[in-house]
Amino acid sequence: MLAIVAVLVLVVPFLPGFDTDTQDLGDNLLAPLQNPAHLLGTDALGRDILSRLSVAVRVSLLVAFGAVLISALVGTSVGLTAGYFRGRIDTVLMSIGDIQLAIPVVLLLIVLVATLGSRPLLLVVLLGLTDWVGYGRVVRSMVVSLREQEFVQAARSAGASGFWVIRKHLLPNVLSQVVILAAFEIGVVVTIESSLSFIGLGIQPPTPSLGLMINEGQRYLQSNPSLVFVPALAIFLVIGGIQFLSQNVGVRRSRSTT
Repeated sequence: MLAIVAVLVLVVPFLPGFDTDTQDLGDNLLAPLQNPAHLLGTDALGRDILSRLSVAVRVSLLVAFGAVLISALVGTSVGLTAGYFRGRIDTVLMSIGDIQLAIPVVLLLIVLVATLGSRPLLLVVLLGLTDWVGYGRVVRSMVVSLREQEFVQAARSAGASGFWVIRKHLLPNVLSQVVILAAFEIGVVVTIESSLSFIGLGIQPPTPSLGLMINEGQRYLQSNPSLVFVPALAIFLVIGGIQFLSQNVGVRRSRSTT
C-alpha cells in the first residue's frame, strides 16, 4: 500500500505529460487505460486524473503531517505539565480536554472552517488544535506513573526543577508512545480532511484534493464511476498503509520492551 502511495507522490510528478490544470474538452471523461497519455482517464474538464491524484495525495499527506505535528506538540506539552505538576493545573487542563471531547470534532471543524475560512495553513492549524486531547491523556497517564519512579525522585532530591525533569527524564520516556499514536492519527486526519473537502470546506479549487475529486466525480457516477472509485481507492491506500505502518511500529516497540 505504502509503495503505491510513494509512487504516486514521488514518481508520478516526473512522468512525461504530468499536468494537473490543462483542460482538453475533446478528451474529457476518459475511462482508465483508454488513452496511453491518460492512464487513469480524465475528468469532466479533460484534466489528467493521475496527475491530479498525485497532487491530491501529496496535499492530504502534508495537511495530515502538519496537523498531527501540531496536535502532538500541544497534547504532549499539556500531558507532561498536567501529569507532573498535578493539582489545580491538572484539573484545569484535563477539564479543557473533557469539554473539547464533548463536542464532535467534525462538527467543531465545520463551524470553525466556515467561520474562519479554509486556507491550507489555517486548515492545518485547526485540525491540529482539535485533535490534541488523545495525546494529552495518554502522556498524562504515563507521566503520573513515571513521576513516582526512583530516577525522577532522585533528580528532584538533587534540586532539579520541574521543567528540567520533564525535559530530561519524562519526555524521552513518553516520546515513543507519542510517535506510535501520531502514526495512527495521520490516517484519521486524512479522513477528516477529505470529508471537509468533499463538502466544500477543505482544500479549495483549483488545488486538487481527494475529497474534492470524489465530490466532482459523483455527478458522473453512472457514466464514469472511476472518477469516484480512483480517489476513494487512494484514500483507502493512504489510510491502510499508514495503519499498517503504525501497527508494525507498535509491535516492534512492544517486543523491544519485553
